[in-house]
Amino acid sequence: MMPAYPSGRTRVKICGFTQAEDAACAVALGVDALGLVFYGPSPRNVGLGQAQAIAAAVPALVTVVGLFVDAEPERVREVCSAVRIDLLQFHGDESPEYCAGFGRPYIKALRMMPGVDVGAEARRYAGAAGLLLDAYQPGEQGGTGMTFDWRRAEAGCCLPLILAGGLAPTNVREALETAKPYAVDVSSGVEGARKGIKDHDKMAAFLREVYDFDHARRDSAL
Repeated sequence: MMPAYPSGRTRVKICGFTQAEDAACAVALGVDALGLVFYGPSPRNVGLGQAQAIAAAVPALVTVVGLFVDAEPERVREVCSAVRIDLLQFHGDESPEYCAGFGRPYIKALRMMPGVDVGAEARRYAGAAGLLLDAYQPGEQGGTGMTFDWRRAEAGCCLPLILAGGLAPTNVREALETAKPYAVDVSSGVEGARKGIKDHDKMAAFLREVYDFDHARRDSAL
């Protein structure tokens, strides 16, 4: 069983890139994974050429994540054949069979509406590389800036948990102290007025808060 808080450090994913220069900045700051959104209704949606340019700014050993919402399988395959995608993220109502059907590692997002049983969903998506817990907002598929009760992240979950939903430099440390996830995922919390355009100072501040939390945790264990 995956421990509640794996030894080492908290992984950081920043999602919703639309510009290669923002991706390059995130890489320089030490981000672990970058998310590209392939979902037409999202203001952070990217086309194939745009995605190729962003992925080209990401070196080996930094993960490029492709986010889809109830996409036709042909669309997922089209993107994967044209763009470097290391990890798939499914953010809709996709079944475990659908998610596993592309022969690539994937994470499954859960919108934390009332009644969602994280442990049961982890068993249902046992083949996933992790579960991403996001805030529930009717009619929205992530990137809302809304939070949820972080205490709902289950310590005994059998999959790595990625905490998302309304995270920002101002609250990520509290979220880490409460939920103790494997990783955190931020999008709108490191943007300015324009969705999809990352604020470099906010990205740096977010990563600094995570690093400081990890350092304090390690020091307290000595």
